[in-house]
Amino acid sequence: MGITETAGESSARKTRRRAPTSIESLDADILCIIFSFLDLFDLVHCTVVCNSWLAVIKKLKLLQSSCRRMHQLGSTSLEQPREIDVEDFAMKHHKMALLRGRIEIERWEAHSHRFSQCRMKKGLLLTGVGDKVMRLWSLDSYKCMEEYSLPDAASLVDFDFDESKIVGLVGTRISIWRRSGQRSIFPSREGTIPKGLCMRYIDPEAVVGCEDGTARIFDMYSKTCSQIIRTHGGPITCLSLSDSQLFLSGSSLGRVTVSDPLLDQPVATLKSTITAGGIQTICFNQGSNLAFSGTTAGYVSCWDLRKMRQVWENRVSPNVVYSIQQLKNDTSVMVAGGIDGVLRFVDQKSGRVLSSCIMDDKVSTVLRRQSQVVVEKRRGKRVSQDVEIDKFERKTRPQISCIAMGMKKVVTAHSGKFISVWKFNHS
Repeated sequence: MGITETAGESSARKTRRRAPTSIESLDADILCIIFSFLDLFDLVHCTVVCNSWLAVIKKLKLLQSSCRRMHQLGSTSLEQPREIDVEDFAMKHHKMALLRGRIEIERWEAHSHRFSQCRMKKGLLLTGVGDKVMRLWSLDSYKCMEEYSLPDAASLVDFDFDESKIVGLVGTRISIWRRSGQRSIFPSREGTIPKGLCMRYIDPEAVVGCEDGTARIFDMYSKTCSQIIRTHGGPITCLSLSDSQLFLSGSSLGRVTVSDPLLDQPVATLKSTITAGGIQTICFNQGSNLAFSGTTAGYVSCWDLRKMRQVWENRVSPNVVYSIQQLKNDTSVMVAGGIDGVLRFVDQKSGRVLSSCIMDDKVSTVLRRQSQVVVEKRRGKRVSQDVEIDKFERKTRPQISCIAMGMKKVVTAHSGKFISVWKFNHS
């Protein structure tokens, strides 16, 4: 999720395609030579590109031998390597790196003014909200690939993107930027969005959460508001969309609703077992059908969407939790961040905090990439769960306003000018 989210085995089978003709013309020997230079996680990514690549990698036992080299199978036998669940193995190594690996942090000034949001997909990072531009970055080179300017009088509220376009909630209207840079604005009437507070997008629809408690669904192709669903009695503060088009919304009143665009009212309303503040952030795990919400009082809750009930609720932070994320289809660990600047890894099944991380206060190296971006390199350090966090200086734990998660990487925005990439390496 460069950084690419590793999907589950069933999802991978669905998304594999035939390779382009030019790629199919490469024989197995040439592919084997190319693949032999890749590490385990790059090989995992290659298995979901197309069936022909998967067949070559499996036939040549590259994945099994790569696993052996990493000493993770626990076998010293010289027998034929056993068949392994590649996706499961990758997830376990991802978890081990997050909880035990050494931490390196690379930071650079992404905007000239303060910004608060970031979104990450397939090695690209989109940053904005607070500034008058959005910037699309390569996470390999930290080069700014594209810059997207906002209308002069409007402010950016929220945004998302995919392979072809960027969708933003700008003032009271939805805007689309083609990845070529050309922008178009929905010709919506004044007042179509009374006041949008958040937005999420999965092609072909964008859902906007509004201050009046309604969720408004916009069709990207007809450029119209196709539906209005009243989901809450108070402002909608956050949204999460599922691949099946269900969407979850959280409100300032502390409730989560599950809605289906085919219906005119919410499918279910989920209530906290304790008074835990307003819902600030929400995410959905497609693999487990569990949803997670973070509150203004520092609580994180888990909801089972099959039974429409709360599984657990735990106070992971003494302050506001602004963002929670997990790698797609990872059912073990999620990450939470908020106003106290501590990056916390939380067990999805129990809500227990497994590890807490902050930045070192010293800049170990300053790098200048080929893209001419000046990158600060710092170490991260783990802190005990029972330590008083106020003992650490604020510069080692800048407020975390947004999180994006990839394989053994976490990206954080801090309501400032800098973006931070946390890299976790387990050896």
